[in-house]
Amino acid sequence: MTNGGQAQIGNVDLVKQLNSAAVYRIIDQQGPISRIQIAEQSQLAPASVTKITRQLIERGLIREVDQQASTGGRRAISIITETRGFHTVAVRLGREDATLSLFDLGGKLIAEQRYNLPERTQETLEHALFNTIEDFINQQQRKLRELIAISVILPGLVDPANGVIRYMPHIQVSQWPLVANLEKRFKVTSFVGHDIRSVALAEHYFGASRDCADSILVRVHRGTGAGIITNGQIFLGSNGNVGEIGHIQVDPLGERCHCGNFGCLETIAANGAIEQRVRALVHQGHPTSLTAENCDILSICKAANRGDVLAAEVIEHVGRHLGKAIAIAINLFNPQKVVIAGEITEANRVLLPAIEGCINTQVLKAFRKNLPVVRSEIDHGSAIGAFALAKRAMLNGILLQRLLEGAHTQE
Repeated sequence: MTNGGQAQIGNVDLVKQLNSAAVYRIIDQQGPISRIQIAEQSQLAPASVTKITRQLIERGLIREVDQQASTGGRRAISIITETRGFHTVAVRLGREDATLSLFDLGGKLIAEQRYNLPERTQETLEHALFNTIEDFINQQQRKLRELIAISVILPGLVDPANGVIRYMPHIQVSQWPLVANLEKRFKVTSFVGHDIRSVALAEHYFGASRDCADSILVRVHRGTGAGIITNGQIFLGSNGNVGEIGHIQVDPLGERCHCGNFGCLETIAANGAIEQRVRALVHQGHPTSLTAENCDILSICKAANRGDVLAAEVIEHVGRHLGKAIAIAINLFNPQKVVIAGEITEANRVLLPAIEGCINTQVLKAFRKNLPVVRSEIDHGSAIGAFALAKRAMLNGILLQRLLEGAHTQE
């Protein structure tokens, strides 16, 4: 009897969360919008919309604005979201450093700072990271009105549902309960996610794929990874990790990858691999404007854009292998858009045609029709991917409901 009652209460809470989220999402994406229009689009009763909007207004999350009267009569009242007073500390945790950003709910960057974090154990990294977050919050006190979330993205294997880090590429971690520890220390709702998957979500909310529900983002940096968006959501799979495109074998006779396999895409399409290949060709005496001392990824891209034959051939070689793996992903997921990210996109005039050439020969005709391949539009050095996790939690109602319940508790 008791269990049935608890299940019923849980269902009521879930319905409340979903309804509030539906109303907030419509206002956020389409405001200014009237209550009548919200009711029509959400298919909720006008009385329910009125109740939810009243709660959101009382919490300061939305506000009313006057709209032009169409043909005389009184002005219609419309609603927009209020974003300026609610802040998220977003953290992009790298191998040696952390970028901390302060965003308002509209995705506006308020402040940003980079910290060195050369820690090598889970305990020392957590200690240093938490002190860094505290220092950043203290520095931003004059700009900070209400901190509603802390969000962290990082490389490795992440269990976002339970807030646990299972693996990181550069330090030993053992079921690191990062979210629970953040919430205990800072007393604020916290989130954690994989860096590239979260960046794909940020691209969907704020960047090149905001006009479509299904997209693939492929990023070339230290390695090669992908984030897949299906129906506006990150595709995560059963254990929260999908998109290891860098470990598709593209050359069975290729170099050994750190994963133990041979000829993974990552052994060809990663900044270090590209730089190493150019350096080797320079030492062999191939004509080029590049030198062995000056062949970092951006110099290579600039040289390729200028028509340097060696640089262009290396970028094209990378593009063809990237294209093979991307073609496989397109045949599997049938996206509406492919977004390429990373420093290598500086050579987009050489890179993108090489990728598109593979897509045109290796992808099903129906899947490649009207399929744009474009550069990323967001700053991958920033922590906007981490902010995207907090934005998602507002739109799906998880964070929104906590804010509403917090207001109820304070009354």
